[in-house]
Amino acid sequence: MYWIDLRSDTVTQPTMAMRQAMKDAIVGDDVYGDDPTVNQLETMAARRMGKEAALFVVSGTMGNQLAVMTHTTPGQEIIANRNCHIIHYECGSPARLSGVGYALTDREDGTVTAEDVISLKRPEHDAHFPATGLVCVENALCNGTVVPMDVLRRTCGTAHDHHIPVHLDGARIFNAALALGVDAAEIAACADSVMFCISKGLCAPVGSLLCGTKDFIEKARANRKALGGGMRQAGVIAACGVLALEDMVERLKEDHDNAKYLGERLNEIPGIYADMDRIQINMVFWKTDIKGFTSYGFVDYMDKKGAKVYGILGDEYRFVTSHDTPRRSLDQVIRLIQEYIHTL
Repeated sequence: MYWIDLRSDTVTQPTMAMRQAMKDAIVGDDVYGDDPTVNQLETMAARRMGKEAALFVVSGTMGNQLAVMTHTTPGQEIIANRNCHIIHYECGSPARLSGVGYALTDREDGTVTAEDVISLKRPEHDAHFPATGLVCVENALCNGTVVPMDVLRRTCGTAHDHHIPVHLDGARIFNAALALGVDAAEIAACADSVMFCISKGLCAPVGSLLCGTKDFIEKARANRKALGGGMRQAGVIAACGVLALEDMVERLKEDHDNAKYLGERLNEIPGIYADMDRIQINMVFWKTDIKGFTSYGFVDYMDKKGAKVYGILGDEYRFVTSHDTPRRSLDQVIRLIQEYIHTL
């Protein structure tokens, strides 16, 4: 049994209230549209994002890929950053499932800018080129930072000026909203569709919501069925999503505060460097130049002590704080890191 897991906020356990809600959930057949708890969650999600409708899906990846599939037609091209989740972490699904190509920006900060849209969009009505079918943006970003609202508005506005729809991967949109000091709907307003997860910092065990216009969601619902994502008595898990939106959004500040605290504590250890400027949500990226400090050795040592951590990602390590990582456990992690260093 592990007493702490810093690999991701996807490892959060459902709260006791969520477990009770699963037991008590009123359910129906979601494919027929008569699961009242799913319908309640979808209505809540659409309202939180300022959109007309929403669709409950099993994962953020499914939500993103349904957006690509619904916005585009095979042979088109999507504009995205090469390090974004849709491109880098979703198994090549846009090409495999939607038959689209990629026009990628290489910006190290993970963004897509208005200038990128202008430079990467294809000429219209030219048989030599694929049509640009979609711009994909992200907030918060995979690297733990957030995109400023002025940048996001310019990017999305430029895409719309050229009649290109925009999908927002908002897996951690509530974290981004907290960091930016705005409502999540203000971020979502920039895009035609938005996906957000309830299974990360919001602690629900399963699920994400794809939001957009009624027509868009109707088409996405048919595409979800085609992918095998039509669910039956899904109210059992949707009940957790209802509580996630009601009870867990405001407490994300605790995760952000704990991430900053953890970064400060890491910087107290000689030879370890946490970039405090990048701690904008609940992710802490850090590096070390300690002689003998290896990814395998570190992960193995922590594992034996009951702590789950990732190995090195590129040239840095990542910790993610969540509901299940109270501050006292972070102090214990610092102690274990110091103990590991003393063994080298």
